[in-house]
Amino acid sequence: MKKVVNSANAPAPIGPYNQSIQAAGLLFISGQIGINPLSGDIVPGSIEEETRQVCHNLGEILKANGISYEDVVKCSVFVKDMHLFSRINAVYSQFFHEETAPARELIEVSNLPRFVNIEISAIAVLKNQ
Repeated sequence: MKKVVNSANAPAPIGPYNQSIQAAGLLFISGQIGINPLSGDIVPGSIEEETRQVCHNLGEILKANGISYEDVVKCSVFVKDMHLFSRINAVYSQFFHEETAPARELIEVSNLPRFVNIEISAIAVLKNQ
């Protein structure tokens, strides 16, 4: 059995999917991009600002499911430019601390939705499941 959970504090899906799905004691979070949930616009500025918004959006979805960044066990990070790796990590590490950081891959891709620079999806363990 699966349960759909969407948060009004994170960007609404821009296609035929949901923000997150609970199934088998896990939470599967769809890829998040740097959309400001209030305006629906991509955050302007640097890769740091874009990454911060992506991580904030993930956090709001985690919160809507009653969990936090500490419960994330896997992230998939997609970027348009591998040269941004260290700058992305500098922001990412503010949300996912090294001692409890999830497993992760970071993959360079040719393009992402709305032509953003970064997208992150996640899998987390639900509590009381």
